[in-house]
Amino acid sequence: MITTKLKGFLVLIGLLLVSCESSEDTMITAANDDNEVPIEVGVMRNISAMELVADMKPGWNVGNSLDAEGPSETYWGNPRITKSLIDALKDRGFGTLRVPVTWRFHTGEAPNYRIEQSWLNRVEEVVNYGLDNDMYVIINIHHDEEWIIPTYAEAEAVKDRLEKTWTQIANHFKDYSDYLIFETLNEPRYEGQPEEWTGTPEWKDVVNQYHKTALDAIRATGGNNSVRHIMISSYAASQGAIDDLVIPNNDERTIVSLHNYFPFDFSLSGNDTSWGTQNDKDEMDGTFDHIYNTFIVNNTPVIMGEWGNLNHNSTNTADRLAHASYYANGLVNRQILPIWWDNGNNEEYAL
Repeated sequence: MITTKLKGFLVLIGLLLVSCESSEDTMITAANDDNEVPIEVGVMRNISAMELVADMKPGWNVGNSLDAEGPSETYWGNPRITKSLIDALKDRGFGTLRVPVTWRFHTGEAPNYRIEQSWLNRVEEVVNYGLDNDMYVIINIHHDEEWIIPTYAEAEAVKDRLEKTWTQIANHFKDYSDYLIFETLNEPRYEGQPEEWTGTPEWKDVVNQYHKTALDAIRATGGNNSVRHIMISSYAASQGAIDDLVIPNNDERTIVSLHNYFPFDFSLSGNDTSWGTQNDKDEMDGTFDHIYNTFIVNNTPVIMGEWGNLNHNSTNTADRLAHASYYANGLVNRQILPIWWDNGNNEEYAL
């Protein structure tokens, strides 16, 4: 385990600027141009998953773009991702780029489930925007829950397609360095069911099986992928399901991926526009302590792959600032990497 200092974490929320300062014992660092280590193409460092996350810097999701549920990345109204956008992110202080990707609209039929080469190339182009900025980059399978159904009845068919999908992705990026991270699934869950977000024992078991299928497929491609760091999530990426998460093969190069829009009414449903009382802070501390005591104390790294808060016509600016600052510092001080969810909607999460 290594320790570094959080130099500065800048988050823009509309016209807000959040600057988080932390102590010397914090593992996660924000962008610091004086100490940047250039990314060498194809180099895989002999570092643990904990050390890798310690080297990563707070990040940003380019959401509702390559993961749009339609034929193109502009289908949900966001503009095409450009290098200038990612350059601006780096200038703001972000050092990690999460690139959610939906594959089903660019995949052929069974039995091969062939991914369009043009789609793989476009994903690679966006990946390179981040790597060219010396950022860590995460790619995943996102918004493909329509076919990733976590039931025993569907499991074998899903595993077949999942294996073939990840084999193609992994082979395409096989020669990339360990600054590229694979995330097996996004929020794996059974869509449209009453227990969609809480799960059942069966669904949680099958999700664990799907993570193993994906990880095995990635590892089987060999080369850099035999030691690449891989993110896996609990059922629905929910904190409530972390006790049921099984690390595939006890693989030491895995990172736990969680999503937490806490508290729900302020950050996700929008039923509450205020935040910042001592009780609010105590509840958040308890939530983060649970994650820390479950994983970090056991030397298992965690990335908070999605978090954020809602803009209510700029009427709750001060509360959003207080929430974002306390949230980011709370994660960083517990050695958990924060990655803001940005869906491009100025009335919701867009920066």
